[in-house]
Amino acid sequence: MPKSSRCLDLKEGMWSLLLLQRFWNLVFSCILLISAFPGADASAISIAVSNMTLTATKFTPEVLLSAPRRSPAIPNAKGTKALFTVTTYSFETHRKTSQIRLLDIESGQSTLLVDDLSASEPIWIGDDEFLYLKSDEKGNTTVLVDKIARPGSQAYEVTTVKARISNIKIKELPNGTVAFVCSAYATPDGQLSNPATAKKPYSSAKVYTSLFVRHWDEWLGEDKNSLWYTALEKKNGRFTLAGRSLVNALAGSKLESPVPPFGGTGDFDISPTGLVFVAKDPELNPAIYTKTDLYYVPLKTFTEEQPPSPQIVSTPGLEGYTNSPVFSHCGRKVAFTRMRSKQYESDKPRLMLLPDITDLGKTEEFFATDDGEGGWDYRPEAILWGADDKSLYVTAEKNARVHLWEVPSNPADAKDAPTVIKTADGSVNDIRLLAEDDSSSKLLVSSTSLVDNSCYSIVDPSANTTDIVSSNSKQGKTFGLSRSSIGDITFKGAGDYDVHALVVRPSNFDEKKKYPLCFLIHGGPQGAWQDGWSNRWNPAVFAEQGYVVVSPNPTGSTGYGMALQNGIKGQWGGRPYEDLVNAFEHIEKNMPYVDTDRAVALGASYGGYMINWIQGHPLGRKFKALVCHDGVFSTLAQWSTEELFFPIHDFEGTIYDNRAGYEKWDPAQHVNEWATPQLIIHSELDYRLPITEGLSPFNILQSKGIPSKLVMFPDENHVSNTYHDR
Repeated sequence: MPKSSRCLDLKEGMWSLLLLQRFWNLVFSCILLISAFPGADASAISIAVSNMTLTATKFTPEVLLSAPRRSPAIPNAKGTKALFTVTTYSFETHRKTSQIRLLDIESGQSTLLVDDLSASEPIWIGDDEFLYLKSDEKGNTTVLVDKIARPGSQAYEVTTVKARISNIKIKELPNGTVAFVCSAYATPDGQLSNPATAKKPYSSAKVYTSLFVRHWDEWLGEDKNSLWYTALEKKNGRFTLAGRSLVNALAGSKLESPVPPFGGTGDFDISPTGLVFVAKDPELNPAIYTKTDLYYVPLKTFTEEQPPSPQIVSTPGLEGYTNSPVFSHCGRKVAFTRMRSKQYESDKPRLMLLPDITDLGKTEEFFATDDGEGGWDYRPEAILWGADDKSLYVTAEKNARVHLWEVPSNPADAKDAPTVIKTADGSVNDIRLLAEDDSSSKLLVSSTSLVDNSCYSIVDPSANTTDIVSSNSKQGKTFGLSRSSIGDITFKGAGDYDVHALVVRPSNFDEKKKYPLCFLIHGGPQGAWQDGWSNRWNPAVFAEQGYVVVSPNPTGSTGYGMALQNGIKGQWGGRPYEDLVNAFEHIEKNMPYVDTDRAVALGASYGGYMINWIQGHPLGRKFKALVCHDGVFSTLAQWSTEELFFPIHDFEGTIYDNRAGYEKWDPAQHVNEWATPQLIIHSELDYRLPITEGLSPFNILQSKGIPSKLVMFPDENHVSNTYHDR
């Protein structure tokens, strides 16, 4: 399941981080005692955190959570500087800090621009000035501009909005002004909404006559996300509003964008010709259908007081999610992705082109085939136009790594599968043109890996070279980690296909020794373990406590072609379980340094489902302990979730039309076989898998006398969020 991207205030953020620390400590306290943890050799690790140094003997949960966390880097027009944010948390002071910093791309060194917890979203507005947001406790947001030469001394206010705004994008217009677009809540009559100052109702009752009733971690009200625009002009050396304050681009349309609960800047884009955005079809039940269309609002000055009505972009035969719309530099074309099925959230995104913004009835699909399946078997995500508009750069996952690919921007020229561009080790998470006038189309790429939590590099697609500008952890050395600890294994799956798994060994690994096994099962189920950093499920943390960590990507996993991914439909406890059985047997037979008699299995979401399924089947007896985090206890309870299109697809129908399909893979049907000690972690604000999915298995374990522990977070959702994730 995707992680939450909602805002979090300081108090909640610190509490959430402490909960995450407690989560890690509880996991280790339970599994280490049961699986006979051997201990790891001590080696000093020192990490600079703001103005102090955190020292630890090894890479621990505290080291993980205290390490500075950087955003992707945003280069200026000349490609000489880049903006980024960095957040840290101190377990000594129990305080969070947040900074906006300036990276010198040539030297890789950075300097402080803003040190303010309420400052966010820095973006260039000229080559030596940057714009950012600052929020206050009353729900207001101030838009500020500052200079990089003397930060702080020349900062000035552009405007203050009496609401919480976010997801800003700007674009210089031909008349010299700057288009400004952001997202904010809108009331039913289209006005800006500020929940902090809104009148409180006398009754707490909520009445619903349609879905959603609740989504992710909140009961829905009448306010909706909307996109707002204005323009900025420079007078006497300062930017001011060129028109009146923010205008609701979606007023009166019944449309909502960004699409909740995770939508952000990737849901819209702007150009001198107007605004494109994605929004769910307002005529369909949003809990049952994923249909999300692309819309266009033509704007010339971004000061229009009455925005034109949004116009829909036609994509015949494709009715699923639409994502990642991006204007070409000329502002006439739009690249985006679209799925085919309107009830499959993980359907393959097809790379699409709108060749002419004045003709919304004509779109083209890249790699189209007569059978409709498409000639490229991977899933494009982020999209970037090359400097000359002749190429597209896209990210897509393959074999547990998110790669960067180059595609001709004309679908007629994209006859062959795209080529992979060399990048730093790990997975790409952001791509930008290094400079606006860079004819070589050099890119500034942000990435992470299993040993490095942030890396900025310059990638030259024409030469297929990568030069690292800055690594937050010095390629893992700061954490005492290295690429030599990372490995891959492949084994036969339940059918005529191979299954891949990532392996992480302790940094002091000795192949002559035996290490207990940490067997990680990912969520989704349409997801995958990646060679990328995580501040939650981080394999290196387990490895550095003395485990060999194996993270299989069985049937249902993304990045191995759609056949393997789609094979989980109607097979939740079938093929994936058999793949995991084969994974364990492969480890027993081929990894002599792993002591499979001291093994623990852990999983979250679908991974938690699989833990409960394993508990009732023979594989469950192979483990000394099991850990289920926000998992499924009974598939018959899937209709207490919010996004109903998910069980409808994966269980091949509704529970009233295909009850047998739900019963077949129900862990609750096998509780008579439960016997392995288990830790259960669940959250009360998890509306995807409600709290009863954690209480029920704990009740079973306790009533059967099986050693067990329940950890319940009253104010967390389906993901145990750290302060920077919401």
